[in-house]
Amino acid sequence: MVSFKLIWQCLLAPRLIKIYGERTSQGAYQSNNLERWGDQVIHSLYVLMNVGLYTSPLLASILYRRGYLIIDSLITMAKVLTGLGLTLAAAYCLRGLGRANNVAYLEFQAALNAAARHLNKDTKKALSKYDFEFSGMPVDFKWNDSDSDESKQRLFVRKPSSRRSPVDQFISLPCQIAAYLAAHTFGIRMVYPGSISLLGYIMGPVLLEGRVKLVEENSGVRNKLLARDGNEIDSFFVDRRKRTHKGDMLVICSEGNAGFYELGIMVTPLEAGYSVLGWNHPGFGGSTGMPYPDQELNAMDVVMQFAIYGLNFPVENIILFGWSIGGYATSWAAMNYPDVNLVVLDASFDDILPLAIPRMPSTLEPLVRRTIRDYINLNIAEQLIKYPGQVMLIRRTDDEIICTEEMNLSTNRGNDLLVKLLKYRYPMLMTADVMRVVNEWLAVDVNGQNSLWQHHRVREDKKRLMQLFEESSGPFPLHIGEDLDTSTKIQLVLYLCKKYMLDLRSSHCTPLPASMFHPPTELVDEPPNFK
Repeated sequence: MVSFKLIWQCLLAPRLIKIYGERTSQGAYQSNNLERWGDQVIHSLYVLMNVGLYTSPLLASILYRRGYLIIDSLITMAKVLTGLGLTLAAAYCLRGLGRANNVAYLEFQAALNAAARHLNKDTKKALSKYDFEFSGMPVDFKWNDSDSDESKQRLFVRKPSSRRSPVDQFISLPCQIAAYLAAHTFGIRMVYPGSISLLGYIMGPVLLEGRVKLVEENSGVRNKLLARDGNEIDSFFVDRRKRTHKGDMLVICSEGNAGFYELGIMVTPLEAGYSVLGWNHPGFGGSTGMPYPDQELNAMDVVMQFAIYGLNFPVENIILFGWSIGGYATSWAAMNYPDVNLVVLDASFDDILPLAIPRMPSTLEPLVRRTIRDYINLNIAEQLIKYPGQVMLIRRTDDEIICTEEMNLSTNRGNDLLVKLLKYRYPMLMTADVMRVVNEWLAVDVNGQNSLWQHHRVREDKKRLMQLFEESSGPFPLHIGEDLDTSTKIQLVLYLCKKYMLDLRSSHCTPLPASMFHPPTELVDEPPNFK
């Protein structure tokens, strides 16, 4: 006869999903009938609650049109909620009773309790045998676990300031309120659809399959990180140190607006042989919170600290890899950790505002502009230019997402990201005449680019390049080339374009081939062989 205390402990414990190493039913945890029934009821009520939340405005409108009085509606709602509450309580009790009579679950609970009391290498290893609800996982690393990094001053690119008189501020107050409401309701979910809880629930089995593959094929480990704002960040680490010749380098992967580490860009650096650390945006997968810019950056910060102080990777052995909207957190990390080895931005953009405006009705442009600039200001280029190291940009030539005009390569916002980077780093080279050629270069495919190279006689000139850089001193921006003729400037800038950006003939969501994941050619030491 199980005790009430044991049933109570099992009732409040997290749901066990899988036991790694078990081959029964592909390793899935075998729950008994009581626990299975309780889980089904709890999950059904969870889905019902989310559907009700998103359809509540429609339901309220229908009730109003049919003449239901407010008091009648409240009484009916109270009865429904009472019935659902009793059903939910019964489901939890039966689930707890079922778990208390399941040996496999009790073994898991013992491992969880041991890790909760004292998390060390042994208890973590025992707990890593199980896949279970992330909310019940003990914290592996906190943002203030490292005293040496706690006092470091973080850099932020603030939203553009606008000086307005009190009268103008009062007149614009309704728009400001509307922008706040838009950003904190549907706006953030439109920008980051992966944060929609119902979508996460539907994708649960697919995410589990991805985690299983990462664990069983790559010996990866799931970790919980506690960010500065209290959010719990779901992360996953694959250690290749002493296993591959690139294993001493760690690639930190930041996913897109509907991407999860379980089935996202981690596959590219894994195939290339690197150690890899992936993480889910706030509100994605097991991560708590919502992906507002401040929460995104706090999450990225604790991921960086975990990599450096928790996993013991030197900063210079870290590569930052961001795909699409993941370029925002990646560029911020590059700005704040300038000694990282390399920044790779795949299918990313310079600023989200030019992408948001064309996708909304023109009458809403003032609201969209205010909402983005005040609450979702993803300014990747402004952050990236403050990083002094190596940058690799991947442009998808058939990208349907970050082009402001469909199938028009010249409107790919990755072009603007490259141009802003070059203008900051080499301002004397980026004259109006040079920009005309650069825009022509960015509007054509590889064949067109080769024709431009031949037309402008871009050729190997190692001595000239070395001389230019030896004459410069200090960090970017480099004020070199002011005395060069326009033809030479064009040659150098076209060379820089190819150094910083690679084209991939694919759509936005095609996985990046591992063969393209490498540092850019060193400008001085390895100039290309031009014909």
